[in-house]
Amino acid sequence: MSKDWCSPAPRGVRVTVQITPNAKKSEVIGVLEDALKIKLQAQPIEGKANEALIRYLADRLDVPKSAVTITHGQTSKRKIIEISHPKLAAEDVKRILVPADA
Repeated sequence: MSKDWCSPAPRGVRVTVQITPNAKKSEVIGVLEDALKIKLQAQPIEGKANEALIRYLADRLDVPKSAVTITHGQTSKRKIIEISHPKLAAEDVKRILVPADA
């Protein structure tokens, strides 16, 4: 059984992402194996891509930026994100970030 890219966490939801920086626009590409693939319109220098990722996820999920934390992979393209929000479940994150028709 493959690991799910989105799962419940103690304070909210844990999401595994694979980012591609320097894109024309920030967008979700889809699920690749056990990670959500996201293109970011930011360069991978001085934390700009990490900031863009946090801002993008907070905007898409309608949560404050302070609720989105990169817990693993600060300098890697593969990251583990924790989204701490009491009313956000893993199913909500999946529905918002990866629509059924994707």
